Amino acid sequence: MPIFYECQRCTACCRWPGQVRLSEAEITRLAAFRGVAEFDFIQQFTRLAADRRGLALMEKSNGECVFLEGGDCAVQNVKPQQCRDFPNGWRFPGFEQFCQARPLTVSEEEFQRRFAAATGREPEPVR
Repeated sequence: MPIFYECQRCTACCRWPGQVRLSEAEITRLAAFRGVAEFDFIQQFTRLAADRRGLALMEKSNGECVFLEGGDCAVQNVKPQQCRDFPNGWRFPGFEQFCQARPLTVSEEEFQRRFAAATGREPEPVR
């Protein structure tokens, strides 16, 4: 039986080192949500990705996401796909030590349904 990790919105993932890559569509959506022109959004909230192949969200000086406000995501309704995918769309060894997502043992069908509802997409086939 698969395990679906139910996000508790603890925001630990918003504080981890790394980068949140942005697609052009995500930049458009985030800029509209923030009520700014795309150019201004890019200048204020993005940086060049580490591999220099696109843009990523800027981090605050302490390493947290630029859109983390206290214990909440300021762009929750339009957050990037990379953010929506965690913790079920991508995981790394030991993520459970930091992430407070609640593990639920579910049927394959229930996992598919919950994953689609949480991420807005179908899960990748298991290889």
